[in-house]
Amino acid sequence: MSDAPMTTITPARAAQELAKVSAAFKNGELKPNEYEHRFSRMVQELRDRQIAGTRAEIMAALEPLRLDGSVTPAEWDRFVSQLGLA
Repeated sequence: MSDAPMTTITPARAAQELAKVSAAFKNGELKPNEYEHRFSRMVQELRDRQIAGTRAEIMAALEPLRLDGSVTPAEWDRFVSQLGLA
């Protein structure tokens, strides 16, 4: 295993991952326990690899998901809170 730092995630990619997990749950592709596991794993990976950009850039990429209903208010709150963006 390499000691090189992991590459950072773009804000757009973070938004894409959140939308993907949310859509999979809404479409019935994930059971509640699978959804919880995937959501938690996604947040942990984003913490580990870090999202590139400023808070404003990250929020600008995520905000459309909240505004268009792609993610629920609960998902939004949980995501931004767990990533320290709230």
